[in-house]
Amino acid sequence: MPLPDALDVRKGAFLSFNVRNGPFTALKTPGGGPPFSRRGKVASRAVTTSLQPPPPHVCAAFGARGVEPELIDGGPVWRCGEAAIRPAPNPAEAAWVAQTLDGLTVDNLRLGRPLRSTDGRWVVGGWSATRYLSGRAEPKHDEVVAVSVRLHGATDTLPRPRFLDARKDVFATADRAAWGEELVELDHDKGGRLFELVAPSRVPIGLKSQVVHGDLFGNVLFAGTAPPVLIDFAPFWRPPEWAAAVIVVDALAWGGADQGILKRWAHLAEWPQALVRALLFRLAVHALHPRSTSQSLRGLERATTQILDIV
Repeated sequence: MPLPDALDVRKGAFLSFNVRNGPFTALKTPGGGPPFSRRGKVASRAVTTSLQPPPPHVCAAFGARGVEPELIDGGPVWRCGEAAIRPAPNPAEAAWVAQTLDGLTVDNLRLGRPLRSTDGRWVVGGWSATRYLSGRAEPKHDEVVAVSVRLHGATDTLPRPRFLDARKDVFATADRAAWGEELVELDHDKGGRLFELVAPSRVPIGLKSQVVHGDLFGNVLFAGTAPPVLIDFAPFWRPPEWAAAVIVVDALAWGGADQGILKRWAHLAEWPQALVRALLFRLAVHALHPRSTSQSLRGLERATTQILDIV
């Protein structure tokens, strides 16, 4: 399904942005995620959060007494000694993520293990912490998709988190819109027009939902020959094929991925429809998010052209 000529940007130039001080060509934030990643940098739940460091009592509670917090890649995560401390505006979600990562084992993947406070809590004063692991986002898009497949093989028996029902943020709203579960008014100039163009390609599917990480692009780090690092967990209740497709959409839109990535993962179940829903998700996020830009939309226009070519 081709795009109208006015939106066909397959020959457009990619914008270059330095990610984690590495040679990653992308239109992204310096933290390694899309321009509106749930990781927190520009997530809706953190849009109004100022980049204030964790107070001394929080650092001390996570074993970093007297350590000066160091902002990591523009925030909102702060390194305090061996701890990476981040805002936890939703304590229930932060505690669930900590408990889940604490007991999770994934082949060939290092996890930023959650840290308990000195009195045993996962969340202290609106902050949570994981062990700091070094690495950088790199344009190893197929490896990130492979991480997704392995990760979700390990999360497929987890029960559905109850806090998901209460989520009203941009990402939860966009997710429901992408799956046709909620009618949402989207700004036409920020992605709504593309959403309306793509939505008719969505047909019913029979994939099984489970706990998945819905924002892996840019949140998997690499350091030489060591196994990749997962630095957070953005929980959704969707099929793992969708989570893989979100990575591919992000990689095409902002990571400089070649179009062949669409075919390299075509063996995943109901792949075209997983891609359609992943694309609709990112378009809806873009249309709803107050920090989205015309530059980031150009990346999604490019991804839309490439994906609709195979649907």
